[in-house]
Amino acid sequence: MTKPFQGVVNLDIRDSKPDWEPYEQPKAPEGAPNVLFIVWDDVGFAAMEPWGGLIETPTMNRLAQRGLTYTNMHTTALCSPTRSCLMTGRNHTTNGMACISEAAIGFPNANGHIPFECATVAEVLNESGFNT
Repeated sequence: MTKPFQGVVNLDIRDSKPDWEPYEQPKAPEGAPNVLFIVWDDVGFAAMEPWGGLIETPTMNRLAQRGLTYTNMHTTALCSPTRSCLMTGRNHTTNGMACISEAAIGFPNANGHIPFECATVAEVLNESGFNT
């Protein structure tokens, strides 16, 4: 929903007052945290030390201890569908990724295109004022 116009419109522009606020880019709140999204491809998640595994990963350990980690990720057996789930938080068939994107078959659940309705983490953060 757009913000209401707070300026003044008169017959002469010299007597009018613009309002640029509705057109300003959103800004992240003061003190907002940094967001770091790490994707490890072809790695057994539970094999790493921060999540009970035997593989020592000191840097990943520090990141996990100082930040927020999610432990309820449902994965698919394929890379494109899994990544679409990570990016949107939605089921892979809802994202149009029932298979890997290069094997898309043109049906709504397997067309290889994330629909507009399935916003990605990056889109949501951008609308909240975060940027790179």
